[in-house]
Formats: sequence, structure tokens, C-alpha cells
Amino acid sequence: MTFAHVVTDRTRRLGTRLCVGLDPRTEAYRDPDHLRAHTLDVLEATAPYAACVKPQLAFYEALGLEGLHILEEVCAAARTLGLPVLLDGKRGDIGSTALAYAQGWLTGRHAGAALTVNPFLGFETLTPFVETARAQGGAVFVLVKTSNPGQGDLQGSGVSERVAVEVARLCAEELGTEELGAGKPGTGYASVGAVVGATHPQDLALYRALMPRALLLLPGLGAQGGAAGALTGAFAPGGVGALASASRGVQYASGLDVTASVAAARTFRDDLNAALGVAAP
Repeated sequence: MTFAHVVTDRTRRLGTRLCVGLDPRTEAYRDPDHLRAHTLDVLEATAPYAACVKPQLAFYEALGLEGLHILEEVCAAARTLGLPVLLDGKRGDIGSTALAYAQGWLTGRHAGAALTVNPFLGFETLTPFVETARAQGGAVFVLVKTSNPGQGDLQGSGVSERVAVEVARLCAEELGTEELGAGKPGTGYASVGAVVGATHPQDLALYRALMPRALLLLPGLGAQGGAAGALTGAFAPGGVGALASASRGVQYASGLDVTASVAAARTFRDDLNAALGVAAP
């Protein structure tokens, strides 16, 4: 099964649209072993409430080789739990360098099934990532409109909409245009998804319409101000097609209390379901 199929299956089977972010901050721990143990504990404890897990590469890279070993353990543990891994690396480059990034983060034991990618060096730079993801049964999530306040410096004036059109084209290339027509729900989602910040609730319906067969990743739920009740425009009928991501709001819901992390993940799941009018099994 592809990343998109597995995520959609977990959404329907477990009744969750939550993506749990794992962003272990070194200052919160005594040492790397403490960081590793807590991160793995949060992963295992919150897995029943998650459609996928999203490690942010920067926090692992900051620890050097030791951090990459921890990341490999996190990815292995997630796979054992049946959780798809979406690496948040925002990679993007040209030519052979883009291919190397794609091979580095979409293949191998330390890699994810999906990766966030940056299109702002030109759309042709997405090709190595998309081709590698498709070959692996994985996915890429293209930055369309990010959650940070300064995104408008480069993503305004119709730029985000232009990127969304390109994402939709890549979806059509993969699934066929007959599945993308207005009013045709289609049978699945493409290996090319999009990142649209949960901090832009007024724009979500527009991007859902522009990219009907793209999974939407909605970062910024919780600590960044995104609210579950405002995200309904990102979802297709039946409450599928989007993943709302919470990181600090889960991993550090109350310091290092794993019980609080579980409660936070459950609450985010339930709030999303209530907003969409669906229930967990």
C-alpha cells in the first residue's frame, strides 16, 4: 500500500486525522539517552490516536550522528506500530543534489515514507523527489502556504496558488484527469500532497478545491494557534484528504509527562472529529 492509502486507511479505520509531530528539543532533556527514551515513549503512547507521525529532521540533525541514530530508531518503531513516517525536512535543490536528497530521505532505514519538499527553486526541482516517492510507494508534500507569520514575503501575490496548480497537475499526471473532474470524488489520493498551514483557515477551502486529489498537511495545530474547529475546509466529504499536525502541543503538552501527551493527542483527535461531524470507532 502507498503512503496515501495507508494514511487514508488509518483515518477511516481508527477515526483519526491527527499527525503527531516529534520535535525533541535538546534543552528539555538531561542527555541524548533521555531525549531518545522520551521521544520513543511519546510515539508508542500516542500511536492509537495518530494517522501518521512527523519527525522534524532539524532536531535530530542538531545532535549529529547520535541524532541520526535516534531518528532511525524512531522510524523503525513507527513502522513496527504501523504508523506511516512523514519526515519534515523541507528539502529542495537542483539536479543531482535534489536526487541525492530524495534518495537520502525517501529510501533506507532512516528514511520516511514521505518528505516535505520546497518548490521555490523551480518546479523542475520537484521531479527527483516525486519520481523517487512514486517508486517507493511514498509521498512528497510540497510547501504551498506555510504556517509561519512571514510566509507572505514570498508566498503572497498568487504564488501559493500557482504552486497549488502545479501540485494538482502532478496529481493528474499520476491518477489521470478523468478522476479529477468537478464533482468526481475519485478513489484515492496521489503521491504528491501539499503543505497548507492550519494558521490559514480562511484559505483551506480554496486549496482543497485547487488540489482535489492531494493530501493536505496542515501544520500549526495547537501551539502555533491552529484550531481544530477551523480546519473543516481542508477535508473532503467523509473527513478524509487532510492531516492536522500538532508537535509541541502533543510531545510537550505538560513538560515531559507522557500521560499528558496521550490526553492531548486524544483531545486533538476528538476535536477534529467533532468539527467534521464524525466519530472515532
